[in-house]
Amino acid sequence: MLDLPTIWFVLIGVALLAYAILDGFDLGVGILFPLGRDEEERDRMMNSVAPVWDGNETWLILGGGGLFAAFPLAYSLVLTALYAPVIAMLLALILRGVAFEFRFRTVRAKKYWDWAFIGGSTAAAFFQGVMVGALVQGIRIEDRIYAGGWFDWLSPFSVFCGVALVTGYALLGASWLVIKLDGDLQERMRQLQEPLGLATILAIVLISFGTMFVNEAIRDRWFGPGALLFLWIIPIATTLLAVAFYRAVRAKRAVTPFLLALGLFAAAFLGLAGSLFPYLVPPSITYREAANPDNSLAFMLVGAAILLPVILGYTAYAYWIFRGKVHAGEGYH
Repeated sequence: MLDLPTIWFVLIGVALLAYAILDGFDLGVGILFPLGRDEEERDRMMNSVAPVWDGNETWLILGGGGLFAAFPLAYSLVLTALYAPVIAMLLALILRGVAFEFRFRTVRAKKYWDWAFIGGSTAAAFFQGVMVGALVQGIRIEDRIYAGGWFDWLSPFSVFCGVALVTGYALLGASWLVIKLDGDLQERMRQLQEPLGLATILAIVLISFGTMFVNEAIRDRWFGPGALLFLWIIPIATTLLAVAFYRAVRAKRAVTPFLLALGLFAAAFLGLAGSLFPYLVPPSITYREAANPDNSLAFMLVGAAILLPVILGYTAYAYWIFRGKVHAGEGYH
């Protein structure tokens, strides 16, 4: 018999990871947008992600919608605890989405939409990191009801997680632009890969140690008497990915550093999942406690089995159609 709560737990995790690594690089392009020295360079930067950014955000809808449908208790608790950063993230994503279209429809106000694109991208990345940090800290629950305050999500640790995710997304953005661009702009993005990579790896290390202090259960998971030794595969893999990334950057590879940077994100995500499992709302609500009845999960699984191949096919087709370099005067618009 299928373990439906576990299947849905994995599906939502995959959707959120897919969102982080796919929408992460186009948010990174927005974060790096001020580095475009003139309108032509900024056009090329935006056109490198214009055909795919909205498809990338499909994974956020799938993850959020799946959480609501499969684990309604967790959805209500997390949303209640994180109302402020969730609303701020959504407003930033809306501002960024509007900027994509309006920027190419105006001349006089283009500089304002440039800053809307920069601000929306940076704010969305920051508040996503803040939410991750707040979730790691834990959410106060009493009798399956949120018992915390309006600003419990705000702490030095959650703010640092927000800054770290902005840095990580900037790394993905720079690595993506190395693939999609050429000339002087490509070289400037390549020069950013090493410092951004170092900052991202340092942030992963600091956050990993920080979690041990803000969440005692995570510290016990890694270092307590019942520590899960197999989890140490993740930091070992992260170290190998970091070494491979720097070698690829110094060899001036184009695609390989981007793939390795995605690998760093995947390793960090797996480390977080391994630290929190089986809690969906740490430190008290597991994914089984939050799950809908099996008959509801089974009914939704049929729809997911139909929808996921469509999303994957559309995503692959979009990236294939718009493959190659983005040159001056060319683009989605």
